[in-house]
Amino acid sequence: MKILVITLAGIGDSLLVTPLLHELRANFPEATIDALVRWRGAKDLLENNPHLNRVHQKDLIACGKLNALRFLWSLRRVKYDLSINTHPQSRRLYRVAARFIGAPVRFSHEYECSGHLDRCLVNRTLPQDYTRHSIENNFDVLPLLGAAQKLPAHVLELFLQPDEEKWAETFVAQHQLAGQKILGVHVGSGGTKNLRFKRWPLTHYLELTRRLNQERPDLRVLLFGGPEEVKDHETMLAQTNPALTHEVKTQNFRQTAALLKRCHAFLSVDTVLMHLAAAVKVPNQIVIEAPTLNATNWPYGNPFTLVKNPVLAGRNLDYYRYDGDDIKGTPEELLACMASVTVAEVFSTVNKLL
Repeated sequence: MKILVITLAGIGDSLLVTPLLHELRANFPEATIDALVRWRGAKDLLENNPHLNRVHQKDLIACGKLNALRFLWSLRRVKYDLSINTHPQSRRLYRVAARFIGAPVRFSHEYECSGHLDRCLVNRTLPQDYTRHSIENNFDVLPLLGAAQKLPAHVLELFLQPDEEKWAETFVAQHQLAGQKILGVHVGSGGTKNLRFKRWPLTHYLELTRRLNQERPDLRVLLFGGPEEVKDHETMLAQTNPALTHEVKTQNFRQTAALLKRCHAFLSVDTVLMHLAAAVKVPNQIVIEAPTLNATNWPYGNPFTLVKNPVLAGRNLDYYRYDGDDIKGTPEELLACMASVTVAEVFSTVNKLL
């Protein structure tokens, strides 16, 4: 049997697929199990996964229609027996890709934006449940395949290599971090739709870091991120103590994960790095509540402290659902929403944990 697991949404969502991959391998040890991802970073996270035979990667949106069709045609020639569009993937294009690849059996969850056309693109649908994690939503496909959950427990799986661990050790040594308490921070978020509005204000991160530098000189702050965060990091570094605050420049998410393993705490909103921190079991994980956070995407398998957002007041699903739309609200409303989480509250949380 040839199985294609399609996970074309966020990079973090691809990491959430790993428990399903392990269950598929446990149930179908002789099957060919491949994954299809959109982002290079998603492929990084699935590299060396022993439960996969191959990871296909293509940004079907950015590459242009002709290149996308050529790529999908190459996958069609593999003749997959079944494809699984994992949760959450509400965008219709992802089901169009599954239909073009043409596995006889095509699974997907149903979303608020799903219609008759979506049910033509796939031929096996499952209801989504906002009260359960996406990982649990994905497990719902197993009984429909005549399979069952065989593993006694599930974790996010990331298979780092010795050279990545060595890189992290070298970073720690070069910055004299051995024996120091380390707080990892990610000031960014996804950039699709209007997801930038779920970020905690940079001014808040700056004020927090300066206060930590002054009142907690025993603490080292590491700024994690990629090219999208470079300017924000420059702003932070220009106004904080250079002996206590460092920027982390990595080549990929795997190096990021290796260094996260050396942190004693990690602070972010719900981003791929939040999931990565959960995967490597960073202790004292802190999550600032944003409109996009709900029970489907909490840090999985890792205890965390939630800094609650007073504006949301538990109404997260009124702001954001997997319906293909943006976060609901004007830019001004969303900025005010995230600014309502005070620096004092986050500082107090960090102080209690470290």
